Amino acid sequence: MISIDKLMPSDRAVWEALFRAYIDFYQRVEPPEMYDRAWREFQADTHLHAFGAKLDGRLVGITHFLVHPSTSGPDVCYLQDLFTASDTRGKGVARALIAAVVDWAGAHGCCRVYWTTQASNTTARYLYDKVGENRGFIRYQIELPR
Repeated sequence: MISIDKLMPSDRAVWEALFRAYIDFYQRVEPPEMYDRAWREFQADTHLHAFGAKLDGRLVGITHFLVHPSTSGPDVCYLQDLFTASDTRGKGVARALIAAVVDWAGAHGCCRVYWTTQASNTTARYLYDKVGENRGFIRYQIELPR
């Protein structure tokens, strides 16, 4: 059985292992203080939010999200990160995490939930094409020095 809830202090080690695997997937390297900062923000639960998915009591998936204003309507929810343990893929964990964020966003007055992924992430896109609508946007970014 899959259960979704806020991350608890006891989830820290497994959350970090999952988040590091997510960062590795996107071929990024982040300093340890980034994980500490993110965890503090998730525990404060004011600006950045996180849910964990447990399958039979084991933390196997995470999602991170935030709310921001929109120029053309109510606030929107950006689902920034979503990751599931490789041995649990295809069992509904990611779908349950997305549904939990959608429910949370609706309860908090948001008019939409959106996310991005790489075009080459075919495994995730298989699910995303079922639960969301690809509006055809292309994402650009400029990295700034830290």
